[in-house]
Amino acid sequence: MTRITRAAAAAVLACSLALPTAGAATAASSVPGATAGSPAPAVSSVPSARAAVLPAPTGPYAIGSTVLPLVDRSRTDPWVPTADGRALMVTLHYPAARSGGGRIAPYATREEARLLAAQLGPGVSGDVLARTRTHSRTDARPAPGRRPLVLLSPGFGVSRWTLTHLAEDLASRGYVVASVDHAYESYGISLPGGRTLTCVACTALDEGGVHGSVVTSTRAADMRYVLDRLTGARPAWKYADVIDRSRIGMAGHSIGGASAATAMAADRRIDAGIDMDGAFWEELPAEGLRGRPFMMLGTHDEMHLPGGTDTTWDRTWSALDGWKRWITVAGSEHFTFSDGPVIARHFGLPQPELPTERAVAVTRTYVAAFFDRHLLGLPRPLLDAPSPENPEVHFQHP
Repeated sequence: MTRITRAAAAAVLACSLALPTAGAATAASSVPGATAGSPAPAVSSVPSARAAVLPAPTGPYAIGSTVLPLVDRSRTDPWVPTADGRALMVTLHYPAARSGGGRIAPYATREEARLLAAQLGPGVSGDVLARTRTHSRTDARPAPGRRPLVLLSPGFGVSRWTLTHLAEDLASRGYVVASVDHAYESYGISLPGGRTLTCVACTALDEGGVHGSVVTSTRAADMRYVLDRLTGARPAWKYADVIDRSRIGMAGHSIGGASAATAMAADRRIDAGIDMDGAFWEELPAEGLRGRPFMMLGTHDEMHLPGGTDTTWDRTWSALDGWKRWITVAGSEHFTFSDGPVIARHFGLPQPELPTERAVAVTRTYVAAFFDRHLLGLPRPLLDAPSPENPEVHFQHP
């Protein structure tokens, strides 16, 4: 997917607040060497009727999947104060027993996919996007054992299912993964009963002058509630006893990544965090993250290199007080760390320099290595220095 104007974040170089269109100007901005006056790469005007298939997970486990609708009625939704509490949609991916299980889990609802497809341009069919093939089975019985929990938060304007290839891969490696949709912060979130929430927050940030810290602080509270409902005395998931409450991590894309730092600062239960190419909207407290590990994984360009235009990375790096890494990926763009490369390739949208297979492999490899090291205590020398197997990956030492 291409990168477009970062809407409310334009003045402060922050996260992507909207999905890209297939227009020439925006396409040029994401292609190496292109300028606004350059012709955009050809984009197919005929939607493919064939559904895409997400990359196969790399771990040894089969994968189960279930969707949990949650509502926190102890809070007022900041975007729609008249709403009945703060609505969250959570997809759980987890290691599953090989026998049994339901049908293949859907990628997205047709309405969610239609609303996203409308942002991507005329070459994208929402019906085809919704039929993207996943690798998990609905409500499959979990494999035996206690599992670390990883929370995932998507970028602003996009839904939790845009992180599915990563969620499935982590589950195949032995993690329970909770991908969270935050009410009114996506182009479309389908709720039970057929209602769809649209992105009220997009207008608030674009036109209302609302600061991005409202998003990150609200998402931190969302994650606290999700943890309460998954690990509390009366869990919302019938298989919640497979979750190891002593090993919890969080990762996110774009503003979801920034929210990982905010959530860690607010909730000591989160042991480790990753920001995938998101600007930080809030300063860390004086005590940092109290020694907990954090990794920044981003583009290898003027935005997220040390001294880059997104100065929040330099400030946050200095405030991190535990194990930390600043890793950039050559040839990547903002949506590299999501399902964006898979979607873009399937529908003939402009491609960044980094091939789709490498974008998927690098994201999965380094995210899994981080959680393996900090939630499972496994040695992962990949995180200590550059690797010839991953020449695109650069370690920064500001």
